[in-house]
Amino acid sequence: MMQTILSPWADAFEVFARSVRKSAILVSQFITAPPLQRFASLLDADNQPQVTLLTNLEVDSLLQETVDVNAIAQFCREVPTTSVRNLPGLHAKVYVADESVAIVTSGNLTNNSLNRNYEYGIQIDNSTIVRRIACELQDYGRLGASVSLEELDYLAESAATLRAKHSARLNSSRSELKHEFQNQLDSVRGSLLQLREKPGESKNAIFERTLMYLLKNGPLTTQELHPLIQNIHPDLCDDQMDLVISGVNFGKKWKHSVRNAQQGLKSKGLIERVGKQWQLV
Repeated sequence: MMQTILSPWADAFEVFARSVRKSAILVSQFITAPPLQRFASLLDADNQPQVTLLTNLEVDSLLQETVDVNAIAQFCREVPTTSVRNLPGLHAKVYVADESVAIVTSGNLTNNSLNRNYEYGIQIDNSTIVRRIACELQDYGRLGASVSLEELDYLAESAATLRAKHSARLNSSRSELKHEFQNQLDSVRGSLLQLREKPGESKNAIFERTLMYLLKNGPLTTQELHPLIQNIHPDLCDDQMDLVISGVNFGKKWKHSVRNAQQGLKSKGLIERVGKQWQLV
């Protein structure tokens, strides 16, 4: 039913990859090329399993290449049944094969994690528990945004330019290079934000899904919901942006978006307010 996984755990990962038949879920904050390439080579190509890859595409990770977007794009080409989702704040490392095996571990999907770092994990073979883990990870994924192959290619190109300008900036004191780097940094941040607010992934839709997710665990007040939502979506909850109408400040703009999502769910009959608390209907 359950066994421990010690480092190095590359062999355990290979056994896991070979066990995939119909579907796999890969959840990792950091992802580099070698493990993805190895995973793709071990999949049964004839079965074309559905692969869900959930990661955290943040600027620092792209700059430091702890998330290799180019490798993710190449994996999607080799395994075209792959769907990629971006969830800022993601820190989980979990790998699920069908409804048969789940690995919950400290290890990211990187070569260092598999072969060098001291990691620790648990492999679970109980199908009931594995199904529950898979469902909960899919819930995580729905909080994030889908990322197409075209968007991955664009991010990979932008990240490469960002790293080049960062290197030039570190090796020069010239102010124009600092300005170029900042412009590229702002451009990449803007691209990541656009992933979150494209058709079908509006801020209101994201906040509605997040409210439904949080209220599954029980009733919460708006004041209790706000920090939870901000922790899940730091990129969408900017405390520096206020809602100002006719010169009057109405507070943080993102909090008004949360209120609109609450009212939207209430009008759909999905949540209700009892006293000061919101709860699922």
